[in-house]
Amino acid sequence: QVQLVESGGGLVQAGGSLKLSCAGSGRTFSRIAMGWFRQAPGKEREVVTTINWSGGSTYYADSVKGRFTISRNNAKFTVYLQMDSLKPEDTAIYYCAAGTYGRSYYDVSSFNSWGQGTQVTVSS
Repeated sequence: QVQLVESGGGLVQAGGSLKLSCAGSGRTFSRIAMGWFRQAPGKEREVVTTINWSGGSTYYADSVKGRFTISRNNAKFTVYLQMDSLKPEDTAIYYCAAGTYGRSYYDVSSFNSWGQGTQVTVSS
């Protein structure tokens, strides 16, 4: 199982930017899909973006398309989430997640390893 630790959250004004990092470990890291999910107060956790094992394919939720960018560096066992043009509705706890070997980055149900989460707060 992959161990995940997020960093980079914080407080930012609307229109600002933040970059989250997720440090992973485990032999399968470079061979599995990775993703970022978020959970706002009173709401269910939702997928934000996912990326396949090589970094060549990505998925974005409609709410973040054109503003967020996911990337990965397998040599460093790290996944990133660049968040630009942040909005107050982006406020949430952001979780890094790892998929299952052999499953698609599109298969959200296959993500079964989670980090502890990092708080992102966007003020208006």
